[in-house]
Order: sequence, then C-alpha cells, then structure tokens
Amino acid sequence: MKILLATAYDYPHLGGLSVHLTTLKSGLESRGHEVRIVSFTDVPKWKKEGVVRGPAFLLNKVKQGSGYVWSLKRRKEGLEAIIKAEVADGSYDLVNAQDVFTTFAAISTDVPVVSTVHGYLTFEGISKGSVIEGSPEAKKLMEDERASYKATREVITVDTRIKDYIEKETGVVGNMIKNFIDVESFKPEIERRDEFREKYGLEKDDLIFFVPRRLTKKNGVIYPILSLPAVLEKFPKARVVFAGTGEAMETMKAKAAELGVTDRVTMVGAVDHTDMVEYYAASNVALVPSIYSAGVEEATSISALEAMGSGVPLIACAVGGLKEIIEDGVDGLLVEEQNVEALSDAMIRLLGDPEEGQRLADAARAKIIAEYSHFAAAEKYEAIYLKALNK
Repeated sequence: MKILLATAYDYPHLGGLSVHLTTLKSGLESRGHEVRIVSFTDVPKWKKEGVVRGPAFLLNKVKQGSGYVWSLKRRKEGLEAIIKAEVADGSYDLVNAQDVFTTFAAISTDVPVVSTVHGYLTFEGISKGSVIEGSPEAKKLMEDERASYKATREVITVDTRIKDYIEKETGVVGNMIKNFIDVESFKPEIERRDEFREKYGLEKDDLIFFVPRRLTKKNGVIYPILSLPAVLEKFPKARVVFAGTGEAMETMKAKAAELGVTDRVTMVGAVDHTDMVEYYAASNVALVPSIYSAGVEEATSISALEAMGSGVPLIACAVGGLKEIIEDGVDGLLVEEQNVEALSDAMIRLLGDPEEGQRLADAARAKIIAEYSHFAAAEKYEAIYLKALNK
C-alpha cells in the first residue's frame, strides 16, 4: 500500500506524536509499504504566521479559547491543501489522520481515511487552559470531535479508555492499538553510563532520576521536586534530571528554590529524540509522574515504553494507560498520583535496592520486545487499513 500519515501539528517536533509517526513509518516500511508524512510544518510560513498564529494570538486576547479554535480550523484548511496536492495523482491507497482536524482535511479527498486518536481534544484544551470548561468554544470542539469520529472509515485509539470514550460519545467502536517503540533504537546501553554522563555534563557518582516529560501540569512534573527532599535525606547524591520544556518550568524552579533543592535539580530543556536513549542509559531510574487533570489521563505513554525498552527501572503514577502497560512490582513500580510520600518512598526503594531495580528493568525489556515493538504494531495497523479499504 501507499500510505499518507498526516497531522495538523508540526512534524518533526519534540513530543509523543512526532515519535509515533516516525516509528509507525519505520514499522510499515519494514512490511513493504510506501509511506510519506505531511504536517502543518509543510504549510507555507507566511500562512502559518499570518493566517493561523497571528490572528489566534489576537483573538485569545479578546476571548480566551476563541484563538485556539481559530488556530485549529485554519490548520485544517492549510493541511487540506497540502493533502489534496499530495494525493492528486491517485497513487495513494489511504490517509491515516492523526487528529480531529486532519480527519476533516483528509475526508475532503476521495482517498479512504483512517483516524488515530491519541487523546481527548476538548478535555486536553481545558486542561492546559486553552479553552474554558463549559464555554461555547469547548462545546464546539466537542461537536467537532464527535463529527470526526463518525466521518472516518476506522478509528484507532492508543488505549482502552480513549476507545471507551469514543464509543460512549458517538457509538463508534474503535480499534485499540497501544503505543509502541522502535525496539532496535531503544535498547539497554547501561554499560556506557559513564560515557554518556561525561558527554552531558552529569556527575558520575550522582544517583539520577530521569524525567522525560514535557513540563506541563498533566505530566505531574512538579512531584519529583516535591518528593526530592525526603530522598536527599537518605541519598544526598540523588539528582532529578528533566528533559523537556513547557509552561510549568518557572513554577518548578520556584518550588525547587523554596525547598532548597535547586542544586539537585537539572533541567536540560528539549532533547532530540535520537539522544533520549543515551539519557536513559545515563540514569539510575526513570520517572513518569503523570496525574489526572481536567478529565485527561496519560495514554499508553511512549516515554514509559522507551524507559522500559532502555533497560532502566521505571516508577510511574497509576493513572490511565500507565496502569495498562506496567505491572506493579513485576516490570516497574506504580504509585498513587499526586502522592508525594509514595513517590519519594518508591525512589528511595530503588536506590536502596539496585538488584530489585535491575530485575524490574529486565522484565520490562522482555515485555517491550514481546508486546510493544513497532514491527508488531505495524502489522496491526496494516490489518485495520485493509479493513477500512474493504468498507
């Protein structure tokens, strides 16, 4: 098949969606398919700035949420022109849209469309403050969500909760395929830990907790800082390293200063995805401290999967898809979300018992190879594509 993967967001960018597209493309190509990716990045710069971002900024000044809705609709229009030009020669068998407004952009063509749903458009907009709960803008986004799920030939969701949510809202029964990783790229490199620590300016004797998360509220990134003082009482060389950017950064820095742990917190900013495996290898433990926020829960976290594939023990909060991929005490540790004491206890537990950490990491790697490889996922996607083409 010749397949077009499309998104109304930027590609490549630092984040799970971009990783998903890259990894899915690799898996599908390994099965002999021809795959191309188009995104909002392909829209002309003058249109992105003059038609989408500029007016959206001004509209939000007038009414919160209006600019956000404007931006999404203009992204759809810009991407629609890109998709139509791409498929004009009639060679594509299918478009796999990665979001609500890309679905709208793609169904205007004669090419069959399958939609992958990575989250909850409306609730995520509310969670990050882009729209106000109960506002006309939020209600309109929900209407758009429902319409897109009904319009596409097949819906794929990345966890069970999103599948159930879509069925409840629309009656559409989706296909759940959990997120996945490139198991050839994300593999244990622990024996090179000292090398990678020197490369990134990290102390060789530090006990490093790595948090590979965008710095936003729903990712719970404040909680490793809140938990750190108790850990430092027992392990003074403990350090939390954050890889990501976001609106919570200043709040996190202020809290670290308030607690007197600024010198044990490192924020490296955005990290290229190709370097992430080295940061995992440089770490003693990975943390994915996601929380429940405004109706949004973590899906099948790619960061968690990459940590599990990279041979480091993982501590995560027991929310959303994290509960589906981690078996507590078997291939990772799950703690109650927003529970500072539980998180610090788990951090102390793994630093105090490296053998347990290694046992968890080994079991996690075995699970990733068996259940979450991009090769296996590509086969499942192919089956859904064929199902859509037969409709």
